[in-house]
Amino acid sequence: MAILVGVAVVAVVLVIAAVVIGREARRLAREERRSVFDFEDAVAWVCEHVGEDVAAELTPDDVRRILDWHLEFFRSRGVSSNGSGPHVEGPVIVGGVETVDYVLDRATAVGSPYTAAQVHAVVEAQMSYLTAIGAIGSSVAPDEPA
Repeated sequence: MAILVGVAVVAVVLVIAAVVIGREARRLAREERRSVFDFEDAVAWVCEHVGEDVAAELTPDDVRRILDWHLEFFRSRGVSSNGSGPHVEGPVIVGGVETVDYVLDRATAVGSPYTAAQVHAVVEAQMSYLTAIGAIGSSVAPDEPA
């Protein structure tokens, strides 16, 4: 009799677990996939997607350093955080000269001899990586409301 009760309890637990797991699987399938940024994947992507002239001049460590400063720029604008940083309401627009200037200023401060063309190429490749993983939206025209 005790064995029969034990088997019944185990069967009930398994049925409950199956229902809960099935419900969560359906809920997760309906949710939009969250973008996950992996720094080392980004470095590899950028190294593969910058032009040959820049790839010949920069090492993966150079790319890593530039990307780190690029992400630092994002954090300073409230674009990138681990969930504990500032939360910006509405769209945030980053890119262009301001980003490259920030990275060049940081490079100059530590004596790294990167050119604007190199930084621009790395930043553009980084943005294409972020687009590829679905982390950023489309560009907004200057006259278009954000």
